[in-house]
Amino acid sequence: MKCVSVVVFVSLLSLGHAAPLNSCESLLKPITISNEDMLGRWLYIGGSSDLPGSRSLGHLMSSVWLDITATPQSNVLNLIQTQRIHDKCSSLIYNVTFENSTMLIEQPFYLKEVYLATNGSDCLVAYEEIISGENTFTSLLLFSRRESVSPSVVELLKRQAECLRMPSPIMMDSNNEICPDNISPSEGLSALNSLLEAKMGHQVARLLDALFDMFVN
Repeated sequence: MKCVSVVVFVSLLSLGHAAPLNSCESLLKPITISNEDMLGRWLYIGGSSDLPGSRSLGHLMSSVWLDITATPQSNVLNLIQTQRIHDKCSSLIYNVTFENSTMLIEQPFYLKEVYLATNGSDCLVAYEEIISGENTFTSLLLFSRRESVSPSVVELLKRQAECLRMPSPIMMDSNNEICPDNISPSEGLSALNSLLEAKMGHQVARLLDALFDMFVN
């Protein structure tokens, strides 16, 4: 993130047992979604990722929301992502290509996002593949129009993460205060790309992720 570039996560801990293959095939089959369905405000509910530092960020971040709007180009969407970390709010802005139920960013890194089934009528589950140089990362993100979702929605997300052999999702606290709309956004793609290219910091980030999972959970 789209759930977009927002928020991407990892872990060195055990991934547990995989779900049955036949069940996974249906849970991981991409669904069809229109440009109009994507528009509006989405609150980040939780997710999982193998991006270095993402587990640490998931524990430190208290809220995230996306505002997705149309642009004059029919296949381009504008995203504003606003997050609260340590009671400080910041905002990012960027454009993405959206065609055939798929969101794409091709520069300065590659990101492909498709959408998976969910049993929440006002929810969106995004599965991302991110390629930066020789590194490939994946993220599974849950968004909703509401501040909270039913336990069954969370359980389905956990099953999808299990099928993908990803760490258990980190969920946001629905009681946390979200950031206001009036924060001046900075250019988002360059900020995320800087993190992706910081290869020397990846090992330290992974260690921090494991420590956060050990002592925060």
